[in-house]
Amino acid sequence: MANLSLLLLSVLALSISLVFAADPSALQDFCVADPKGQVFVNGFACKNSKLVEANDFFFSGLHIAGNTTNLVGSKVTPVFATQLPGLNTLGISIARIDYAPWGLNPPHTHPRATKVLTLLDGTLEVGFVTSNPENRHFRKVLQKGDVFVFPVGLIHYQRNVGYGSAVAIAALSSQNPGVVIVANAVFGSNPKIDGNVLVKAFQLDNTTISYLESKF
Repeated sequence: MANLSLLLLSVLALSISLVFAADPSALQDFCVADPKGQVFVNGFACKNSKLVEANDFFFSGLHIAGNTTNLVGSKVTPVFATQLPGLNTLGISIARIDYAPWGLNPPHTHPRATKVLTLLDGTLEVGFVTSNPENRHFRKVLQKGDVFVFPVGLIHYQRNVGYGSAVAIAALSSQNPGVVIVANAVFGSNPKIDGNVLVKAFQLDNTTISYLESKF
C-alpha cells in the first residue's frame, strides 16, 4: 500500500511538472508589462489597465536589417516583453535574425522556449543536438520559405551557407525565452569556471583552456 501511494505521488508530481512546463496562462485580457514596477514577480508586474494604450501592443523595427559586422556575422533583433510590453504573460515572442554570408548564430539554447524558425531569404544550414546519451545531431539546409523547429532547451545553431545575406524570423513559446550561448557560458563566465574543471571536461590542457577563455 505504501509503495502504491508513493507511485501515485510520483505520477502526480510528474503531471504537475508537465502542466507548468511553459509560461503560465493569462487570467485576464492582458497584463501590459510595467518595467518600473516595484513588485518582483515571475515576469513583469502589470501596468494599470486604465493607463494602457494601443502602443503597448505595438512594435516597429523588424523591417530594419541587423548589423552583422561582428565576429560571428549575425544579429538577433528580439521582440520580447521588454521590447513589446503587451506580450507580458502571453507566452509568446518573436525575433528577426540577420546573417552575413557564412555568418553564424552560434550553438545556444533557450531554456524556456521552443523556437520555430522561418527563412525569409537566403540559404541556411540549421541543426540541433538531442540530450545524453544519444546526442543525435539533426541537420537540414533551408531555402526561402522553409520552416524548422528547435525543441525547448536543446542546443541548436544556424549558419548561412549561401553567397548573399540571409534573414529569418523566429517565433518562440515564451515572452522571455532566455538564451545561453554555449561558448560564452563555458569560457566567458564571471567569475570563471575553475580551469581544472574545464581541462577534465574537455580533455584539453591548461594552455588551450586559457587561450579559449581569452577569446570570451
